[in-house]
Amino acid sequence: MNYSISVSLTHYFYYLLCLAILASTVSTNIQASEEEVMVSGELTTLFRSARKVISVNQALINDAAKGDKGLSGAVVIEKAKENYQAAAGKALDLNEDKNGAKQAMLDAVNEVMTESQDWINEKGVGFKGFLPAIFARQVAEKFSHKMEGKLKIKLTAPKNYVRNRANRPDKWEHQIIEKKFRSADYEKGKPFFEKASVKGKSAFRYILPEYYSESCLGCHGEPKGEKDITGGKKEGGKLGELGGAISLIIYE
Repeated sequence: MNYSISVSLTHYFYYLLCLAILASTVSTNIQASEEEVMVSGELTTLFRSARKVISVNQALINDAAKGDKGLSGAVVIEKAKENYQAAAGKALDLNEDKNGAKQAMLDAVNEVMTESQDWINEKGVGFKGFLPAIFARQVAEKFSHKMEGKLKIKLTAPKNYVRNRANRPDKWEHQIIEKKFRSADYEKGKPFFEKASVKGKSAFRYILPEYYSESCLGCHGEPKGEKDITGGKKEGGKLGELGGAISLIIYE
């Protein structure tokens, strides 16, 4: 009898130990996921904030009568930080910067602007072609390179709205865009994230929907098929319609 009780108690305590280990593991996973969500939100907001600087300064960039536009890397970064604070409700904190990702984003912005000075400051030339999407693609490429395969960011869009093949959504992005972001009952502006495999690698994926604003419609609005200032065909997009997304991958 005593032996049975002893065995039963041993099994019981072993069971409790397993539960404790499981709870600890789940807690750790939840904590890691929360951190990934926070980091992803900060990076996509910073990325969007930097692009906004280029978007609102298109008239200045395309001013043929003006040489130096005053849009150095330092100036764009400062304005991006202001946009970030307005969007996030808090200042960009570089002291909390796991893997140096936020600093890498700022460095990428600085490099793109430094390399583009002759382009945007050319006097006597109107339309420069230094579009927000081009700036964003260049920043994304430099950022992803700096992160050495640990993190990747890109602009993408619904397949019927993609102009640059490099921005085509992958299978996961396409599914989220079509099944969630384009769904009538999906909360507008809400990012989607989950653990997912990317080319056989475990990863955390985060995608943020974007919608056409007035400044987008000059190139992407109506009438559909009409050529815009870049020579591309307008998509026929409407104000407030889903027009794209910012996609981020954190490899584990």
